[in-house]
Formats: sequence, structure tokens, C-alpha cells
Amino acid sequence: MAKVSRKPTGVRRSAAARSRSQKARAAKKHTSGLLDRAMSALPFTEEQWHKFFLVAILAIGMIIAWNVAKYAGLPELAQTELAKSASRAGFEVDRVRVTGVERLNEQVVYERVLGEQDRPMPLVDVEAIRERLMELSWVKDARVSRQLPDLLRIDIVEREPHAVVVKPDRLILVDATGHDLEPISAKEAQEMLLISGPGAQKQVAELDRLLDAAPALTPQIAAAEWIGNRRWNLTFKTDQLLLLPSEDQGPAALVKFAEMDGRNRLIGGKAIAIDMRVPDRVFLRCADGPCPRGTQAMAEAE
Repeated sequence: MAKVSRKPTGVRRSAAARSRSQKARAAKKHTSGLLDRAMSALPFTEEQWHKFFLVAILAIGMIIAWNVAKYAGLPELAQTELAKSASRAGFEVDRVRVTGVERLNEQVVYERVLGEQDRPMPLVDVEAIRERLMELSWVKDARVSRQLPDLLRIDIVEREPHAVVVKPDRLILVDATGHDLEPISAKEAQEMLLISGPGAQKQVAELDRLLDAAPALTPQIAAAEWIGNRRWNLTFKTDQLLLLPSEDQGPAALVKFAEMDGRNRLIGGKAIAIDMRVPDRVFLRCADGPCPRGTQAMAEAE
């Protein structure tokens, strides 16, 4: 009769299991030992560590609770109820006061805040109102504030009109930065500086810097034309034309012209055009052609 031999697999499995268990206990003991040593190296007691972990768990719980509440819309609901309570107590927009308006149509400002009438004060979005007001061409800055219990206060800072830009089909009033304010009639623009030429509106601030080089001449200038995107022609109120060189040389040439005018009274004189585009040369043109030699020589000597 044949004998059946069986391998002692059960013994091997048991030994392997005991080996894994011993390794796991050893690893756990080693890790725990490292953690204990690390914690003991820090300047905290065991009681402080317990408090720290408790606070951390509570904070995590509060964050989770807040996110759940936010997802469910509870903060918005609470804000709405608070606003209703404030409204019932009289804290709602009943009056609007606008200050700082001189040239701007005040009614336009009221139209921008009309939707806030009877709104509960906690629901008034002052930043959104300010953004709507900043869209108005005359508004340089706007401050919106609540004045409890029922007043919405609007303080406007207006832009200052500075010059008139000549367009092909209209005249536009602009401020010192070239910002459009409003269309203007030719009659209204009579006493204002007229600025023309392709791209001239972007050069309004640069024109101011040019005129600042000789401020005594500014009141006598009626118009300025931007030529070739590089230089200015100035027209005086006497209809005389001053041709300046390129932009970087313009201020020095204008100062030189102011000195010449102070000595020889060129503005209001016979010359209808003074050409300073050539360095160290001044060309004068009178109504019937080049000015007399004596006048031209006097200018060249200057």
C-alpha cells in the first residue's frame, strides 16, 4: 500500500505569520520611539500637546461645519434676515445726498443710485455704486458711504476742463490728461485752447509740459497742432504761427522764442510765421513773403 507524504505547510505558514507579526511590532515600537523622542525634544508638556490636538480637532470641525453651512446657503439667509430686521427698525435708504457736483448734471448721479431707494442698509453695496459712478465722464473720483439710519452720502470729485480737441466732425472738451468730458459748441470753445492733429489727444499732457517751459506765453496761445506725430505748431491769438522743432528740442526752442519776443516784440509784429525747425536758425515770414532783411537779421542775431 502506497504512503502519502504531506508537506508541513501549516507549520511554515504559522512561522511566517509569527515573523511578520514580530516585524510589525518592532517597526511600530521603533516608529513610536522616534515620535516620542521627537515630541520630548520640543518644549511642550504632554498636557499642552493634548490641548493643541484638541484645538486642532475643534478648528477642523468648525471649518467643516462652516463649509457645509455655506454650501446650504445659511450665511446668505442669515444676512437677508438681518437686513430685514434692520429695515423694519428704520435702517434703510430713504435719502440720498450728493455733494461736489458743479458741471456734471446732478440728476445723472441720482439715476445711478435710484435702485438703492428703500434698500436695507446692510445690503447696500457701496463699491458697486462707486463703480457705476466712475463710468460717468466727468467723475474723477467718487466716495459712497452710509450714514445711519437712512442716509446714503455721495461725494463726487469732478474732472477739470482743460482744452478742446478738434475732431473732423465735432469739438470735444477734455481734461489735462486728454480724457473726454463732453461735446462742446464752437461758441463755447472760443476762449479755450484748441488742440488738433492726428494723435493730438494723447499728447495733451506732453503739450502742457512743453508750455511749462515758457509759462508767460501760455495765455497768448490760441491753438496747438500736433504735426507728424513728432512736433507742435503753435498759433497765437494774433493769428501768428510758431513752428517748433521735434518734441525733444521743442522746450528749448520755445524758451528761445520767449526771450526773442521779450526783446523784439515778435508777437503782434509784422511776421505772420516764425519757423524754428532748423537748429540755430529762425526764419520769419511776413504777409507778402519773407520779412525785410533787417527784421530777419535781427532774429538771426538773437
